[in-house]
Amino acid sequence: MSPAVVATAFTVMVIAYFVVWNLSQFLMAGAAALQLWRYQRRRTPRNRALVANLASPPLVSIVVPAHNEGLTIVESVRALLALDYEAREIVIVNDGSSDDTLSRLQHTFQLVSAPVAFEQPLKTAAVRGVFRSVAEPALIVIDKESAGCKADACNAGINVASGGLVLIIDADTMLEPDALSRAVLPFLEDATTVAVGGYVAIANGSHIEGGRVADVRMPRSWWARFQILEYMRSSLLFRVACAAHNGLTIISGAFGLFRRDAVIEVGGYDHTAIGEDMDLTLRLQYAFRSRRLPIRIGFVPIPVCWTQGPEDRRSLCAQRCRWRRGLLQVLWRHRRAIANPRMGIVGMVVLPYTIVFEGLGPLLEVSGYAITTAAALIGVVNWSHFRVTMAVSLLFGAATTLIAVILSDVGTGRYLRTRDLGILLAAAILENVGYRQLNAWWGCVGTAQAIAGKRGWGPMTRRAF
Repeated sequence: MSPAVVATAFTVMVIAYFVVWNLSQFLMAGAAALQLWRYQRRRTPRNRALVANLASPPLVSIVVPAHNEGLTIVESVRALLALDYEAREIVIVNDGSSDDTLSRLQHTFQLVSAPVAFEQPLKTAAVRGVFRSVAEPALIVIDKESAGCKADACNAGINVASGGLVLIIDADTMLEPDALSRAVLPFLEDATTVAVGGYVAIANGSHIEGGRVADVRMPRSWWARFQILEYMRSSLLFRVACAAHNGLTIISGAFGLFRRDAVIEVGGYDHTAIGEDMDLTLRLQYAFRSRRLPIRIGFVPIPVCWTQGPEDRRSLCAQRCRWRRGLLQVLWRHRRAIANPRMGIVGMVVLPYTIVFEGLGPLLEVSGYAITTAAALIGVVNWSHFRVTMAVSLLFGAATTLIAVILSDVGTGRYLRTRDLGILLAAAILENVGYRQLNAWWGCVGTAQAIAGKRGWGPMTRRAF
């Protein structure tokens, strides 16, 4: 078989990959739009107010792992204290921080030592102390030795939690005032609900007052602008579509509300997992579905929290490589769930889709760009094939992103300013010329790191809000 035939066949395969991927995105957009419309009709302010006015609303323990989060921890706690859901306690886990995280909490919230005896169903690194706030009785701070992973800190917080529901968030996450009211509703509506995730938005560039996002603004950094689009796509296309058919496979570590007993039943977070949030979600799915027990994992398609995205290339690269290693590790660990009829839509549709378009995607994209370009330059492939490949990749990619932007704007109205919408539209086009290819390359780097057994988080630079 001649090189020209091989190169042409490979080019056709790459084009087919992009076409199928983008068609799936359009189908997800339709499902997401319908789900968003239904959500807006059912989740009225009156419905959410009913949750707060219940005689005995579910107690929610908000667990916040914090390792060297001195820059943002006070703002994060203030945001939690400002929530309009009263039946809650806040559990901050200082996970062996070497900065001023603990001292800032002690000074700002007047912490006093309050050693308590509590059951520890989940094994963790040693707890050095437990503190309560004189100023805010609902605030508990755990000081523990670091085990080198977020999972261990989460488990320590779950051990201390007294609520039937536990909310796991990141230390730099700021919740919307009605976030808990929205997230608790699915548990009240359906007794089979074991977890609820939510739309996580990027706070970079926004104006923060009193621990809340007072005014949504576009960040100056193009790195952050591109991430806004990525979060819109993942939240409003893939995850909403999966949740609409009860096939969600990941509850983001930035916002995940769980039944405490269900999390303890499956052993809590696995400290050896790189992608601990996806790993826990799949273990919950498998634990219930393998025993043919009813389970529902819901998703709130409205921004319930805001997080800080990295604004420098080095930190963003480290984050994406870590996500890639975590994805591959989780897919390998849960390979018995793939194409398993007992797993329902999760095993028969969502996981195979994830393998093809998330697992193989970066490798196919990078090799497709490289081989097609090289073949065109040496004359093995006609330049028309090259132009078609690029057009399918870039134009369809921009189209699916614009759909996510429209859904986000219709559903939330967060970027109504003409200038902000203009920047988002420009970013939707520009991200397909360089940023997407860079992300695919980082995916390949993360794959190589996974094969080499690399662990750790890599460098992450925090900025004050």
